[in-house]
Amino acid sequence: METLFTSRFETPLGSLRIATSEKGLVYIELPNESGRGFGGWKNTHAKDAKVVESRAKNDAIIDQLMEYAEGTRRVFEIDLDLRATPFQKSVYKFVAKIDYGETLSYSDIADAIGNPKAVRAVGAANGANPIPLVIPCHRVIARGGALQGYAGGLDLKAKLLAMEQALPDSAADQARLF
Repeated sequence: METLFTSRFETPLGSLRIATSEKGLVYIELPNESGRGFGGWKNTHAKDAKVVESRAKNDAIIDQLMEYAEGTRRVFEIDLDLRATPFQKSVYKFVAKIDYGETLSYSDIADAIGNPKAVRAVGAANGANPIPLVIPCHRVIARGGALQGYAGGLDLKAKLLAMEQALPDSAADQARLF
């Protein structure tokens, strides 16, 4: 039987919960997360797994996420155990390459993965990203620069982009309201 190790901890971004397997990070739960959450992810991807609270098992990952949230880390060095469809993995592989401080549009990603008509599917894949922050789906915005969809809410997306100084001009006024 598989064991997943979870930890909840406070960051400057709010409370995060992570889950890891023996292979690596499988899930990050954001503050105010919408959607099915860890329970929904587990039912789909690790139904029979035993869940154990273990800060010690997750210390290195927690340290990197804290450094990111404090603005001192730009690149993660974390083993991942990514459980997703082949299409989702193609999206995540590209999204993971978006540099700190940069943004791309959903249509940019659809074009890059060779499926320019899959803009909505790219959005759905981003919405299902089980490892936000590390796979930086917050760096994906609408073609016109508007902030759209984020599991942690648009307030958090704007905060992350502002922290990375990647907030598009068209969304800057919106972010000032948060």
